[in-house]
Amino acid sequence: MSISTVFADLWHQAGFTEETPIQEAVYAPLKADESIVGLAPTGSGKTLAFGLPLLEKLVPGDGVQLIILSPSQELAVQTRDVLRPYAQAVNLSIVGITGSANVKRQVEQLKKKPEVLVATAGRLLELVSAGRVRLHTLQTLVVDEADELLREPGLSQVRDLAMEAPADVQLGFFSATPSPMFSDLAKWFGQDVRVIDVRAIDHTQGAVRHLFVQTDNAHRETWLRHLAHLDKFQALVFFNQNAVMEKVARTLSHQQIRFAVLSKNDRAANRAKALTDFRKGKLTLLLVTDLAGRGLDIPKLPAVINYQTPKRAEAYIHRAGRTGRMGASGDVITIGDDHDRRDLRKLVPQYHIVRGFLTDGKLSTTPPAREAAVTPATAETATAAGSKPVAKPKRVAPKPIPEAAPVATKKHKKVRARDQKNKGKRKPKQA
Repeated sequence: MSISTVFADLWHQAGFTEETPIQEAVYAPLKADESIVGLAPTGSGKTLAFGLPLLEKLVPGDGVQLIILSPSQELAVQTRDVLRPYAQAVNLSIVGITGSANVKRQVEQLKKKPEVLVATAGRLLELVSAGRVRLHTLQTLVVDEADELLREPGLSQVRDLAMEAPADVQLGFFSATPSPMFSDLAKWFGQDVRVIDVRAIDHTQGAVRHLFVQTDNAHRETWLRHLAHLDKFQALVFFNQNAVMEKVARTLSHQQIRFAVLSKNDRAANRAKALTDFRKGKLTLLLVTDLAGRGLDIPKLPAVINYQTPKRAEAYIHRAGRTGRMGASGDVITIGDDHDRRDLRKLVPQYHIVRGFLTDGKLSTTPPAREAAVTPATAETATAAGSKPVAKPKRVAPKPIPEAAPVATKKHKKVRARDQKNKGKRKPKQA
């Protein structure tokens, strides 16, 4: 076991009984100051994989020695909170630096000379440029969710921070999905980086069903409402655009559904409260975008809902990775029309089609009696790589779902009025 004895009790309290493949694979290279790319599935313990060996190397009172960059303030706060007990165990101080938080309060925290900073790149670069943070003592720069952060403007910000650090600074890039950037790191950062990929041997994810619920755009919200009323249901709901997310939020505010929104336009305190309430089970739905939901750890989350189909396969993988973590089971439910179904097949072609329905207050892959299914939903389902196949449940009577009412256009109204007027009249003989 490579976990230090000083961290062992905390590590076991976090729910680990043995090291995950990524934790075992990167421990020695990180302790030996090697720059690496760590690739492992979502929910496989990457934060502790890089956090623990790097904390063991730090010296209390020697200034900022470790910086961990996150793509969102939620992930930065989560990473800080996960690592803080371990840092305290070895007399180290860890501070979070995020964009929407009060900058004066952050400057006050920096005066205490922490050894570890967990930050969003933009705010940290502002403080470095203003002389509030100096990086001459930096030993290691970790880029979490690297496939996301190494896209502009993140790439330029990360490079600027690396330029402020000593030339021999150790680099660590961690992600669940690869990026073309990983093969060009030597060009962008001036040093060779070793790739450690354990995705093929990591089986920490639980059984996950992938379902596609087919409906029209007018009835996506109806489906979301029905799902929210399932017994013991809770889900992260992903959107591609903030505008669509806020529109759905306005509609849900008139329903009896406990929900909140992680919006980039909201105050940091409100976003933190929404995430805390969701983790405590006080909310049924948490509406998020890809950036806000990236890397979030919600223990035993039952489901993820794609209200809008993601545009990239990487986005689907990261969304799906919010459920089925550390051996727990879960559902990934995509709501969409024919176009969305075709787009999803391009992103995840290995999935096969079965039938999916809302039956007896539960999600089922067993089709109910045809006459009872008012709005049958075509579903795409598969078992995630390395997880157990899902047994089909027994057939039960379906919970009826309102059928979409046909839209009466002006043309339809005219035809109907003409038919009523001519009702009972003889048709003129053909010449």
